[in-house]
Amino acid sequence: MMSEQADRPTVVVVGGGYGGITMAKALDDTADVVLVEPRDAFMHNIAALRALVDPSWLPRVFFPYAGLLANGRVVQDRAVLVEPGRVVTASGDEIAADYVVLATGSSYPFPAKTDLEHADAAAEQIRATHRALAQADRVFLVGAGPVGIELAGEIRSVWPDKSIVLVDERPELLSGPFMPELRAELGRQLEELDVDLVLGSPLRKEPIRAPGELGSFTVTTESGTELTADIWFRCYGVVPNSDYLGKALLPSRRTDGFIEVGPSLQVVGQTTVFALGDLSTADAKMAAFARRQADTVAANITALISGSGELVDYQSMGPGIAVPIGPEGGAGQFPGQDEIVGPQVIADVKGRDMMVEPFAELFGLAVASGE
Repeated sequence: MMSEQADRPTVVVVGGGYGGITMAKALDDTADVVLVEPRDAFMHNIAALRALVDPSWLPRVFFPYAGLLANGRVVQDRAVLVEPGRVVTASGDEIAADYVVLATGSSYPFPAKTDLEHADAAAEQIRATHRALAQADRVFLVGAGPVGIELAGEIRSVWPDKSIVLVDERPELLSGPFMPELRAELGRQLEELDVDLVLGSPLRKEPIRAPGELGSFTVTTESGTELTADIWFRCYGVVPNSDYLGKALLPSRRTDGFIEVGPSLQVVGQTTVFALGDLSTADAKMAAFARRQADTVAANITALISGSGELVDYQSMGPGIAVPIGPEGGAGQFPGQDEIVGPQVIADVKGRDMMVEPFAELFGLAVASGE
């Protein structure tokens, strides 16, 4: 007689980012969960910029996957081929799956994310960049979206005397479906912190230095503004990680690499394959939305396993964002609210603790304190 565990259907979650870990945890008691992830530890990217300016935060950024699942297992490997019913890893192993969840997210320039797979190496990458940043008198940030704004605030909170220039080819901060009042408030706070905003004109050429490399350089915008700095960071460029799709799933992949999903977050044309988070077309690319999508997918897979009812549709909350400017500053726009929220609210919900505690608890860890 087969055990209860053996009777359970297998759910393979490909990718261990915010959506993937939420998904795997939610089904750990319901299915035989296999999480396929090449990294040895989850990186809490929300706190990555804080760790860059203050490396004592590093213990609160990396959480080993070993503590995530009580019943399922984590396969530390990269998926190179995913089709309905199976996942093939880089080492050549093939994992049979009753259900597949695509949660490989997106890549983004360092330091907001890293492409290194070992936590020790990634932590050293952050420390080394911190050392370079500490020596720079003039900092140049390209991209005035949430990452650029937040990084400017983090740098200013530690180094009050550095020159910080935030540049973007667009004429305003924070492009997207956000209130003008939010952009105005973020701009006001940045200017109050002596962050120079150079908006509305692209660079003629990128800096000759690599991002994060210490060394003087000069760049010029198309409008003729000349800017000199000692270090720079690229703060834009979301690229979906979807290069592993098999032939049956390729029709769902758009030319920009994102994967089309239906209202229930099933990949278009599929019944047992789901996609969520940054990878999918379901919503904006934010950790909170990925986790909400994971809840929807978990409910739908549970319904399919039990045969108990119809699938539920994912309901977007609408535009929303919280942008810290250092531990005590920032502003945000919350779904369903007609007015923006200011620094005190953003500091309470995100800026001071960078949402570390709930993710540490997810991995069965106590929150690490700073050094």
